[in-house]
Amino acid sequence: MTEKKTGRIVPLILLALGLTLTAAAGYSILEDASARTDLSVVPVRVNFPAPELTLTDIQGVTRSLADHRGQVVLVNLWATWCPPCKEEMPALQAYYEKHRDEGFTIIAVNDGEARTDVIQFVNDYRLTFPVWLDPTYIATEQAFKTLNLPSSFVIDRGGTIRLRWVGGVEVKTLEKYVTPIIKEKQ
Repeated sequence: MTEKKTGRIVPLILLALGLTLTAAAGYSILEDASARTDLSVVPVRVNFPAPELTLTDIQGVTRSLADHRGQVVLVNLWATWCPPCKEEMPALQAYYEKHRDEGFTIIAVNDGEARTDVIQFVNDYRLTFPVWLDPTYIATEQAFKTLNLPSSFVIDRGGTIRLRWVGGVEVKTLEKYVTPIIKEKQ
């Protein structure tokens, strides 16, 4: 083979090798992504006192976070118009049903919507955990220092916020991060 032909073939071989490696890497990435079923956010571990928060529930009864001291409470801030809020509601309901007899509750605080719209949403999604209303979202925004929906905060039995996250969550993630807090001794 002449030097001129060799000079043309080497770059082609390198190009073919590069394309093959790129295709293999792309396939591996796609395969990993398709195998992953838990697309929920990962909670951040925090450690600060739960805020004082008093609101009314969908029945019009005044409720306070302080009333739940001694329980593990997942406070979920949400709205009916929020797609990730809608997506996570079945997971929250399933997790609540499984763990409510272990001193766990969810308090879902709605972001400023009409009571009738919230009640319709609760009925449509068959939610059985407490749902509170924040008509202006100011109380919740100030108490939890967030504007994001959905946002969730896990308060331990002693009144300390231990986990927080922004975005939708799945049961698998709740089991991994919240269940150990429920299982802790008082």
